[in-house]
Amino acid sequence: MKLKKRLGIAVLLIGMLFTTVSFKSDFFEIAKQIEIFTTLFKELNMNYVDEISPATLMNKAITGMLEDLDPYTVYWNEQQVEDAKISRSGTYTGIGANVKHDKNKIIIVEPFKDYPADKAGLKAGDEIIKIGDIHIDAFEDDAAELLKGAPGTSVEVTYKRANKTHTTTITRGAVELKAVPFYTMADATTGYIVLSQFSARATTETREALINLKNEGAQKIILDLRGNPGGLLTEAIKIVNLFVPKGEVITSTKSHIKKYNKVYRTMNEPVDKDIPLVVLINGKSASASEIVAGAIQDLDRGVVIGARSFGKGLVQRPQNLNYGTQLKVTISRYYTPSGRCIQSVNYGEYDENGDPIRLDPTHSNAFKTRKGRTVYDGGGISPDIELNSAIQSPITLTLIRDNIIFDFATKYYYNNDIKKLDNFKLNDSDFNEFLKFIDQSDFSYQTTAEKKFSEGYKIANEELEEQDISQAYQQLMKAIEDAKLNQIKNRKEEIKSLLTDEILKRYFYREGLYEYQLSHNPEILEAVKVLNDQKRYQSILN
Repeated sequence: MKLKKRLGIAVLLIGMLFTTVSFKSDFFEIAKQIEIFTTLFKELNMNYVDEISPATLMNKAITGMLEDLDPYTVYWNEQQVEDAKISRSGTYTGIGANVKHDKNKIIIVEPFKDYPADKAGLKAGDEIIKIGDIHIDAFEDDAAELLKGAPGTSVEVTYKRANKTHTTTITRGAVELKAVPFYTMADATTGYIVLSQFSARATTETREALINLKNEGAQKIILDLRGNPGGLLTEAIKIVNLFVPKGEVITSTKSHIKKYNKVYRTMNEPVDKDIPLVVLINGKSASASEIVAGAIQDLDRGVVIGARSFGKGLVQRPQNLNYGTQLKVTISRYYTPSGRCIQSVNYGEYDENGDPIRLDPTHSNAFKTRKGRTVYDGGGISPDIELNSAIQSPITLTLIRDNIIFDFATKYYYNNDIKKLDNFKLNDSDFNEFLKFIDQSDFSYQTTAEKKFSEGYKIANEELEEQDISQAYQQLMKAIEDAKLNQIKNRKEEIKSLLTDEILKRYFYREGLYEYQLSHNPEILEAVKVLNDQKRYQSILN
């Protein structure tokens, strides 16, 4: 059995590497390296002092081979391939919740309204500690997979909430993740559409929303792509096609492999090629979102509002391997109609810390839109109107990454009762409670200055053995800590906005949050304002 495994994995690697031979001229070098690797792999398995798993060893080898490339070129096992199919289709069977599996914990991030997890009483912030008879902290594989199953089947889960343990039974069901989770009239003549992902149904749902809003009296449209991480390239082309004529170039892809050099044009007649349009983006709008925003901007078809987008200008294609696995490989870069590449990171060059070098926007190249407006490459799509409310500072991103905002929202939910959506507003007392919460948490944010001073302090201690500089160093670090606290206070409105969003989802679900933002969110309010001022709207585009 062990020999079968070894041979199977060796065949997988050989198949994976030899698929590139037709594109490369160095056939002998590839064959030589494969022979060296397979010999090494065999000898290691036959002679190593301890028992080692060939599958684990191979996974590490593959990870090591890919880690110096861009982060989007990855190896997918069978389960990950299935997960990708689900993501593209937008439909799966499960408990109906976003979950996070981290450090032997499963945390409910967001239960979807009226789906199984919600009906079973699970809330955001709940930590699942046991699924059936299996304890999460003792399970080596991805325990979140245990929550999946056939529709109608049940699973008992034990979870912790506010230091108390509870048990509930979830009956699994079909879950549909809508590409357009929300659309409505923002005012009497302005339609508002949220497009959250570019799945296989993105165009169908966006078209339906657009037509319905026009029937309700919409004479202007806001397309919200904030937080949209991308998805299917073909759907991005079709989304733009709803607003621009047939035959327009939307994007092109370029690679050193000729067959991946393509030009993508709109193929159909639009729904409305003249309706005034605003596209909202932010730093989490990536890939397909940037294709849409870049094309709308380059064709002068609408006004882009918000903050600079993420800057992912790399195209991936899944290549089938043996045993149901895949290599998701970056094959090309994509360009907007004006010729801009919006890729923000150069994965071919690395700094002294081993991190890929981010392109300097001040060294970007200028391009022209259809009407002659100047736009730039070198890192995402820059909006026509940039709003500070849409920009997230480094310290705010760290608060999000370390779950400080999420955890505070969980605490707030169990200590406060909100009955009405429109009247909600975090006050200064709430913000001061948040500052105390940070102080009591494990939150740590190290600035670039701290890193440099820490390095300098170590060197100084080695070179100045007789000098006691520790007191001066501690005073300096205290000053930096005070400055960081002031930095958080200076981003008060930005942080309060993020806290508000996270808190409102706990009480009114995502649908309630969208309703609230229509009358409170600065980017949406600015979009409505621009669309209601046709003179300003036209002056931006001209």
